[in-house]
Amino acid sequence: MENYPVAKVYGEAMVELPQDLYIPPDALEVFLDAFEGPLDLLLYLIRRQNLDVLNIPMSEVTRQYMQYVDVMREKQLELAADYLLMAALLIEIKSRMLLPRPVESREDEQDPRAELVRRLLEYERMKLAAQQLDALPQAGRDFALVQVWLEQAAGKRLPEVNPEDLRQAWLGVAARARVHRHHRVTREELSVREHMGLILRRLQGRSFVEFEALFEAGNGLPEAVVTFLALLELARETLVEISQTEAFATIYVKLINVGRELE
Repeated sequence: MENYPVAKVYGEAMVELPQDLYIPPDALEVFLDAFEGPLDLLLYLIRRQNLDVLNIPMSEVTRQYMQYVDVMREKQLELAADYLLMAALLIEIKSRMLLPRPVESREDEQDPRAELVRRLLEYERMKLAAQQLDALPQAGRDFALVQVWLEQAAGKRLPEVNPEDLRQAWLGVAARARVHRHHRVTREELSVREHMGLILRRLQGRSFVEFEALFEAGNGLPEAVVTFLALLELARETLVEISQTEAFATIYVKLINVGRELE
């Protein structure tokens, strides 16, 4: 029978291993499954043997768990305190189940495994939810984001106004209105519908009107508030369009449907 070489040393074939070959004790490494914690390890031991998590055989599970802890110690791995704490808990539950219980207290006494079962089921639900989230497509892992720059074509509709820009424009109008306010106490009846009609009449026959041009600073803050509410109501009823060319630019108001009338 022909002997095949088991290795090559300096280009020469070796058909058998040397008798004085020395193998260091740490030459063979065993890679264990990585667990995220003691609950993950317990759940792995239970599911691997198709055990019922609601009726855990504590003796067998504790024995296998301690074997894993012993392997971690032998391999000089960093043993987290959580693993030792769980080992103590398993031994405590196992001991409590071995102790004899009085007959009258068997029905009322809670199962020593109840809290551990609750934690295992909760952890399993969280782990399953994490796996489902991880399975969803993720940018940078499953697909790449593509950005395309489109130049604005002539005659294209202006972008919708930014709410923050509209708020800043209103604050500017309100600040100018406060300069002209007086301290005379009067009761003035102001109608939002009436101001809506005034705004529509000012927009008729004009392409755009600047937002600030619709407010008369000399009429005071109450007038400015009612005008602003009337402008928002017109925009809600799609009678006017509020737009701007870019962020922080001048805000314009445009009449949309000239034929529509206020009720």
